[in-house]
Amino acid sequence: MNKQISIRIALLFVLTTCLCHAIHAADKPNILYIMSDDHAAHAIGAYGSRLAILNPTPNLDRLASEGVRLANCFCTNSICTPSRATIMTGQYSHTNGVTTLNGRLPADRQTLAIQMKKAGYQTAIIGKWHLKEEPAAFDYYCVLPGQGSYFNPIFRTQGPEAWPKNTLRASRYDSTHSSDAITDISLKWLKSRKNKNQPFFLMHHFKAPHDNFENAERYDWLYEDVEIPMPESLLNRGKHGPLNQDLYGTSVSKRNTRRNMGHHMYVDQDLKEPEYTKVAYQRYLKKFLRCVKGVDDNIGRLLDHLESTKQLDNTIIIYSADQGFMLGEHDYIDKRWMYEESLRMPFIIRYPKMFKANSVNTDLINNVDYAPTLLELAGITELPKQFQGRSFVANLQGNTPKDWRKESYYRYWMHMAHHDNPAHYGIRTAKYKLIFFYGLPLDAPGAQKKNTVAHWELYDLEKDPHEMNNVYENPEYVSVASELKNRLMETKKEIGDQDDKYPELMKVLEAAW
Repeated sequence: MNKQISIRIALLFVLTTCLCHAIHAADKPNILYIMSDDHAAHAIGAYGSRLAILNPTPNLDRLASEGVRLANCFCTNSICTPSRATIMTGQYSHTNGVTTLNGRLPADRQTLAIQMKKAGYQTAIIGKWHLKEEPAAFDYYCVLPGQGSYFNPIFRTQGPEAWPKNTLRASRYDSTHSSDAITDISLKWLKSRKNKNQPFFLMHHFKAPHDNFENAERYDWLYEDVEIPMPESLLNRGKHGPLNQDLYGTSVSKRNTRRNMGHHMYVDQDLKEPEYTKVAYQRYLKKFLRCVKGVDDNIGRLLDHLESTKQLDNTIIIYSADQGFMLGEHDYIDKRWMYEESLRMPFIIRYPKMFKANSVNTDLINNVDYAPTLLELAGITELPKQFQGRSFVANLQGNTPKDWRKESYYRYWMHMAHHDNPAHYGIRTAKYKLIFFYGLPLDAPGAQKKNTVAHWELYDLEKDPHEMNNVYENPEYVSVASELKNRLMETKKEIGDQDDKYPELMKVLEAAW
């Protein structure tokens, strides 16, 4: 008799606990995390750049007007796979081990998804994944294999067969663009969820606007008769970059004869400069912005769904990209650089219950902080000890902690791979940026095994926000450079990215110091 009573009490306790958990979970907001690939902040109207006049992103501008926009959000390694790994792990590249495009992130290290499930969320990732291993930590996934195709993409889906055999082709008679297909699948998942009382955490990842910039056919004539504004630094590089050395990086112009945007955009190779650059730039930006338009329109579809189902104000909506992108600034294309347009990530968040509309935050925030922030929004107060970032929820509410970081750290490992960018690291403060191009491949998979000359770059961002003047050798900045070097080394020590295991790098650093 006593045994039966004990069993009943135990069952009652379990049921009560489960019920309390369910009620608690039902009170939590949904979280829709939208991310695009290579969508530079200065290609979003709300960021007020030279491209804002084109009104490229009305739906994202709406989110910004109804929420908070981060003005100084930066990535810690401006390239797709490492940035995504940092977002999933809350760790810098040197800690999570994903330093280059060759990196992998197995299920037991997909920390963000694991913790969201513990918080009572139904989790899903749809679209670009790019971390090679199965996203098995999610309840549901439907992701592109690798980079994926722009048209009629194939997806790897969760199912009875082992990863990655189970596939789905998204296609229609008139061909389906990836941005449309990814949104179709997300909307289907949102509508068909069995337990609508359980909050969802959906990572909706566009492939666009990654090169080679294939837009949906309906945008083929968008901007056709428009002259896209050019950055001043496209034709006039000033004193940007390395001093007294050859220039690096793939270009819009003919400057890089191996790879430039004129090649990609099929510009007549007999055209002389600067006409060649102007034609290449116009074609480049129009293709890029047509892809952006497809992203923005599909975000509108997601917002319409949330509005029609009365979930809009109970859903935290975040928009970001995996990094920035060079759109002709300093005659560069692609990302990878620590320069502003590549380094800066767009970040917009809307949730009226917590955040004041039409707000702008200028704190130094980076993608190592994303996971802690998302988990705090999900109600998790005790964060994993392995996190190297910290939550910026208080910052978004206008209550920046007094001990918030004063510098943001960056490191790019893939020396001279693909777009001819030398390996480098550095820090960005509110006023300055110091970069050390150490020019060695080290042990980074995919790096080119050829050294480049080491050099420093220093920019006074207060006086020179477009980084037109490298002042490292300017006598007026000797003390600034010295202080920033010390701060850089202190930051490296603090986050555990010390180079003692690379004696060749230590020698280069000592010689260049």
